[in-house]
Amino acid sequence: MLGDNGYTVITGGGPGIMEAGNKGAFEAGAPSIGLNIQLPKEQRINPYVTQSRAFDYFFVRKVMLSASAQTYVYFPGGFGTMDEFFDLLTLIQTKKSERVPVVLIGKDFWTPFWSWVEKSMYIEYDTIDRDDLALVQIVDTAEEAYAIITKSRERTIF
Repeated sequence: MLGDNGYTVITGGGPGIMEAGNKGAFEAGAPSIGLNIQLPKEQRINPYVTQSRAFDYFFVRKVMLSASAQTYVYFPGGFGTMDEFFDLLTLIQTKKSERVPVVLIGKDFWTPFWSWVEKSMYIEYDTIDRDDLALVQIVDTAEEAYAIITKSRERTIF
């Protein structure tokens, strides 16, 4: 959907859901960018990336992933996904980055986690503000995510 409608798709460039995102863009003829991290195992650039950069350090890769994103979209993942998610969310929360939509896809995975954030971080320990909870939208389908993305405005770092 994104590629068919003129969006550039930028992922971490690896396998799995990143590869699926790049494949969709590639098949639509849209720019399909992969910002890869060089790891001893696991990570490899997927065959649907038309432009890529590889990074030695996660923090540099995260800066590049966030530089001009119109929306941040996260699927279920592990520590790396959570690291990127919280890092970018913190930048938005502290107004060090422009506020753009943050979309979590997969209610079964994300809802219990976000409930914990609300109950523990907001209600019990008062470590975040009520407004911070509104920084994230949880959806189940590509269509729901697409509707959010298309309502967000394009931005650049310049």
